[in-house]
Amino acid sequence: MIYVGLTGWGDHPDVYSPGSKKTEKLIDYSSHFPIVELDSSFYAVQPERNIRKWINETPEGFQFVVKAYQGMTGHQRGENPFDSRDEMFEAFRLSIRPLKEAGKLAMVLLQFPPWFDCQRDNVEQIREIVGRLQEFDLAIEFRHQSWYAPELKEKTIEFLRENNLIHSVCDEPQAGDGSIPLVPISTREDKVLFRLHGRNVHGWLNPGNAKKWREVRYLYDYNKKELEEISEAVASLKKSTDNVYVIFNNNSGGHAAGDAKQFQEMNELEFQGLNEKQLDLFEGEF
Repeated sequence: MIYVGLTGWGDHPDVYSPGSKKTEKLIDYSSHFPIVELDSSFYAVQPERNIRKWINETPEGFQFVVKAYQGMTGHQRGENPFDSRDEMFEAFRLSIRPLKEAGKLAMVLLQFPPWFDCQRDNVEQIREIVGRLQEFDLAIEFRHQSWYAPELKEKTIEFLRENNLIHSVCDEPQAGDGSIPLVPISTREDKVLFRLHGRNVHGWLNPGNAKKWREVRYLYDYNKKELEEISEAVASLKKSTDNVYVIFNNNSGGHAAGDAKQFQEMNELEFQGLNEKQLDLFEGEF
């Protein structure tokens, strides 16, 4: 099965029903897509009440890709609100466990920072994190090119396979060490993650004002030819994997929803069991 979704549900106006409230955005979103990447969990470990609300607002087969908390993957800026590493991981496990119990947790995404390069200490750090989160399906996303250097690429893939980790395949600007190539290889037979960050090379290298970093970095609209390339990569992954989770993260200019819908149509994908739509806002647009 090929699943298609977006990063978050709070910033995609094209999928909201007319007059819907801010608190109803996930309900509207899940009438269009069967999966979503939960990125608020990266900025703060979410309280159980939020998780249970989101479970109740989505249909039975809906799936969440949960982005791991920033303090767990080395992104932490500012003071960590937890007294210890043990406390931090325990809080995260308790937070997302209801999703797993409800059958709505596709995987936890461990995205490592651009300076997290391929060296022994970092490999051991991954092992330590995996040990703490072993009850969940885990996806690994690298952002330093060294993991895919010619002499290390096969070892990286084998490491993921040996540890039963899901490979997060990425389409992103090719802009030096802080970006990775498109490597459409799955390391598990049941699941693979494919995240699309756009191809804005200039924005990737020169984000400008830190407060507007995401606005610049992920500002991109895929054209038809590029979506055909993505479709070929997804088809390749599907040959060796039961389920391919495709997440569009190019939403700085609001393009993610439209690109995801176009990709869906190009690949003749239809999703059953979604929330009912009040109005098909995309009908006839593509």
